[in-house]
Amino acid sequence: MGFTMAIDGPAGAGKSTIAKLVGEKLGLIYIDTGAMYRAVACYFVENNINPDDGEEVKKACDSIVITIDYYDGVQQVILNDRNVTPFLRGEETGKMASRVAKLGAVRSKLVSLQRDMADNGRIIMDGRDIGTCVFPGADIKIYLTASSAVRAKRRYDELVSKGVACNIDEIEKDIINRDYEDMHREISPLKKADDAICIDTSGMGISEVVDKLIEIYEEKNS
Repeated sequence: MGFTMAIDGPAGAGKSTIAKLVGEKLGLIYIDTGAMYRAVACYFVENNINPDDGEEVKKACDSIVITIDYYDGVQQVILNDRNVTPFLRGEETGKMASRVAKLGAVRSKLVSLQRDMADNGRIIMDGRDIGTCVFPGADIKIYLTASSAVRAKRRYDELVSKGVACNIDEIEKDIINRDYEDMHREISPLKKADDAICIDTSGMGISEVVDKLIEIYEEKNS
């Protein structure tokens, strides 16, 4: 029997990290939809696709094939037979991902693919509109959030740990702008589903959030 846990929320709220860990503990297949949009963004950046040109966008979508594989238990995003996982977290890709996520042609293609992935499976999926648009009938809906300052600090620490020079104030400014764009886009804006459980992770550690979601799962399935 299929089962779906949908996790939505703004950038930097910890969705992917939490979803991966909860999936491992509960035996759910984790699907990172944000990585799929970033793969599209990667294609757009590398091929100089103008997201404001409808004809270019349509041709690009027709040319894009995205699959998700697991190597040694680690998710890998395959774009047109090429593993693009190492290129998905760059700032330019992140900004383009927010732009392509507004495009109907892109969303239609990826939503169809995401639903195919979930057919008859037990999955946990995170993104911006999983509980509102992709799986409005999800068994469990979670909305993870955190203050922009906390999310900026997390991103800053991540980049610094990789030796990337960055400015925390600029990161927070980008996050605030991204939130606004995601929440006000015309197609599938970021918002909390009416029946989603909201969890503010600002003052919580990763293990606390994971335990909370497992508790919610166990209550649902008791």
